[in-house]
Amino acid sequence: MSEDSTASKPTNARPAAAKRERKPGASGSGHDAQVELDVLIRARYPIIYVTSWEEERVERCLRTIAQNRNKKLFVWTVTQGIVKSGAEPQRAKSGSANTADPLLALDAVIEQVEPAIYLFKDFHLFTEDTRCNLTIIRRLRDVAYHLRDTYKTIVIVSPLMRIAPELSKDVTVIDFGLPGTADFQRLLDRIIEDVKDNPQVHIDLNADSRERLLHAARGLTLKEAENVFAKTLVVDGKIDADDVSLVFSEKQQIIKKSGLLEYYETDEKLAHVAGLDNLKLWFAKRSVAFTDRAAQFGLSPPRGVMLLGVQGCGKSLCAKAVSGLWKLPLLRFDVGRMFSSLVGSSEENVRRAIQTAESVAPVILWIDEIDKALAGSTGSAGSDGGTSSRVFGTILTWLSEKTSPVFVIATANDISHLPPEMLRKGRLDEIFFVDLPSEQERADIFRIHLRRRSRDPARFELPRLAQASDGFSGAEIEEAVISAMFDAFSGQIELDTATILASVGETVPLSRTMSEELNRLRNWAVGRARPASGTSARPPEESRRKIEL
Repeated sequence: MSEDSTASKPTNARPAAAKRERKPGASGSGHDAQVELDVLIRARYPIIYVTSWEEERVERCLRTIAQNRNKKLFVWTVTQGIVKSGAEPQRAKSGSANTADPLLALDAVIEQVEPAIYLFKDFHLFTEDTRCNLTIIRRLRDVAYHLRDTYKTIVIVSPLMRIAPELSKDVTVIDFGLPGTADFQRLLDRIIEDVKDNPQVHIDLNADSRERLLHAARGLTLKEAENVFAKTLVVDGKIDADDVSLVFSEKQQIIKKSGLLEYYETDEKLAHVAGLDNLKLWFAKRSVAFTDRAAQFGLSPPRGVMLLGVQGCGKSLCAKAVSGLWKLPLLRFDVGRMFSSLVGSSEENVRRAIQTAESVAPVILWIDEIDKALAGSTGSAGSDGGTSSRVFGTILTWLSEKTSPVFVIATANDISHLPPEMLRKGRLDEIFFVDLPSEQERADIFRIHLRRRSRDPARFELPRLAQASDGFSGAEIEEAVISAMFDAFSGQIELDTATILASVGETVPLSRTMSEELNRLRNWAVGRARPASGTSARPPEESRRKIEL
């Protein structure tokens, strides 16, 4: 029965504004967007703009709505014109019936009598505010006015938001969210069903490994997820928990295409980090924070952590190790790369980088040496026209309001360069102070670096090495071992304790050359930051009274 008939009109009558349950233009997951689309079409909104990379998924959604509402679904592209959804691709007709022309396509929408939904793909190129689009924008406004009293709807789907100011009151925007875990579950079940009878394919997925694989796929489109699941079958002939790394490789492609973030492939583990017991325990307790079990328990994903402390004491190493512990991709956010000479481009770059990180979430976003990147934000008005302040404000706002599972690890060496707003609870979960390693931790650091260079730590006097390297950071201990290895290699002798001790004695650690800065940092950390190691931050050394004799 046609919706133009009297019997169908009460079902599709335009409801009063007070009865609308959803706010037009609200964003959400794919399921929420489908419900929102159905409501707006029933409420007879004339033009709906859907932002999504998944044309096929949006079309399937509209096909379901059209069937339920007894409407036809037509699809427009600039290559085919208007065709019925599901029809075979064909060349656009020539002459007066060529609906590939945007103006003629809009005329065809007006001429159509029966209830219908029109899906316009990539029509955003004709809705931008340019002189060549003036007639199309005007015609689109005429069509919007005409459709208000009909049972026809235009849905524009595009990966980009491009709306001329003249259309802002005639177009309703919906963000068609990426697939959720349930969508990937159905996709994985379908793929397993397709290959289960193949003797060359092995499926080894228990409940935990299945959940890890599905969560790793979050942030991908269904097409991308289908491609990467197929890739796992081609590469090793099986699907199991080890295929999480292949899923990350698909996300790596997304990061590379953005050009704003750096994807870090790392095999570091927390076992490679000596000491920092409190920090390790904090990370270990949150290793399951992104699972469904944590969500059912009522936990929200952790927001982030600030690692403050002495240079070379393992802050960056921790960021890489957490990526391996949590089995999440690690992205490096280089604030310096965001700055551009064009006015407004720097802020836009930051927003694009944030959107890219959110699009592949759950993910770890590592902001290294944030104190140097944002050092000039407080006095930026007189130096760079306020660009640094605006970039910093964009980052702060996102940290406060983000709901996506993007865990931020920010590292800093000098807290005085950071504005106090950055340290407020709610933006980051915790601030840890990473001090110089203790004697036992220094012994562990020597053990780790000797083992990494194929040396047996049992052959070395680690307590002597740890005692001799008092005041050394982890990076300085590593450099001392490397320097000793060069000395041994050039002298054609085997590396031993004496060679390393000689190298340690030739090194002046940063803690001595910058003792005043270190004491000031420790003073600040007492009572303001949690110690990363099991012991509290070392008390500042008292200055000795100088007496002239």
